[in-house]
Amino acid sequence: MFELTPETGDDWWEAEALFDLCFAPGREALSSYRLREGVAPVAELCLVAREEGVIAGAIRHWPVRVGGHCCLLLGPVAVHPTHQGEGLGGFLILQALERARELGWQRVMLVGDAPYYGRFGFHRLTGVEMPPPTNPARVLGAALTPGAWDAVTGAVTRCT
Repeated sequence: MFELTPETGDDWWEAEALFDLCFAPGREALSSYRLREGVAPVAELCLVAREEGVIAGAIRHWPVRVGGHCCLLLGPVAVHPTHQGEGLGGFLILQALERARELGWQRVMLVGDAPYYGRFGFHRLTGVEMPPPTNPARVLGAALTPGAWDAVTGAVTRCT
């Protein structure tokens, strides 16, 4: 059984090691990482799932702006290879989305695969421009309140 808790400063390096394990080298060069530089993550939405004291999965969220509107940028989310296929990634996403809704966030976005993230309410965002070289077909968003993405367009920028 997994214990889900907010990520603490003591968890940071263990979570980073998990992200390094699960993603290709050079992940920090992706456009979403440029949006995170110099910006603190949303601490209440950075979660770790532990099994027997070891991090099995982790998820983080960052504040960004889209055309002047605040939103969350989900990612990274990772599950240790020994736990992949058990539904832990989906559990982390659903728990984080529910917490974001409870905290009053209206919209969340990510760069990812529509077939996977569609089951969590994500759909392609047209008119939302991630920094290059992001494939526009992979820019997805989910409304945490009805209509939250209606008429929201523009460049994604860092919150400072």
